[in-house]
Amino acid sequence: MRSRRILAAVIATAALAGLVLTGAATATAAPAQVSPSQCRDGGGTPRIDLPGNPCVGGKYDGQSVD
Repeated sequence: MRSRRILAAVIATAALAGLVLTGAATATAAPAQVSPSQCRDGGGTPRIDLPGNPCVGGKYDGQSVD
């Protein structure tokens, strides 16, 4: 009886950890392109004069400015 409870706790913990990791990976995905205002709001500077039009600095650093 005790081993069943331990096994159930281990399975529940593994399932919860899997959900947390999946949610964390989804939450940190940045958009492929941002608008100039999103770049500024995120603390960056839109550099449309550079190749690839990157957002430099801030939350969207390196993302392409649309």
